[in-house]
Amino acid sequence: MEFSEVVRRRRMVRHYTDRPLTPEVVDRLLANALRAPSAGFSQGWAFLALTAAADRARFWPFVPTRVEQTPTMQDAPLVVVPLAHKLTYLERYAEPDKGWEDRAESRWPVPYWYVDTGMSALLILLTAVDEGLDACLFGIPPEHTDGFRAEFGVPAEYTPIGGITVGYRAPDTPPQPDRVNQRRRDPAELIHRGQWGTRG
Repeated sequence: MEFSEVVRRRRMVRHYTDRPLTPEVVDRLLANALRAPSAGFSQGWAFLALTAAADRARFWPFVPTRVEQTPTMQDAPLVVVPLAHKLTYLERYAEPDKGWEDRAESRWPVPYWYVDTGMSALLILLTAVDEGLDACLFGIPPEHTDGFRAEFGVPAEYTPIGGITVGYRAPDTPPQPDRVNQRRRDPAELIHRGQWGTRG
């Protein structure tokens, strides 16, 4: 599929069939996530991939709002949880070629451990479209993060940035609501050329 078509087709899909994915497709989704850029090539991320039905069932109690609002998300044959690891970045930038020996988080203009892990999540979403699949990124509520970590043995220093469902869209998936296009902001409001407020 042409890249422009992948980008055009990408949307958050919440209704799936339970048709399984092949291991090869799952491997490609995860391999592409690892191709995301990362500050200092730190690669301060990890990915929890849940393909077994029993493992996915253990996950859903930690996102009760999702289950309540769109129960068909639970039919997705794959859930991936991207996890950010801040310490990897702090240690990487204390190495000789970077030289921030104090490992101070205050040196960072933004928390790139979240930025980079978010970019890896986007690669999963785009790869899903390229594979003829659909996907959705959603949050894990903060009050459930510790329980999620405990359930899956995730070390405390890893922060889940959300969950991603991947699968085949259900045939009765409702069309995208008109309000989505109505809410799409005019590019002229968002893109500034050369100077803030200069558009065109």
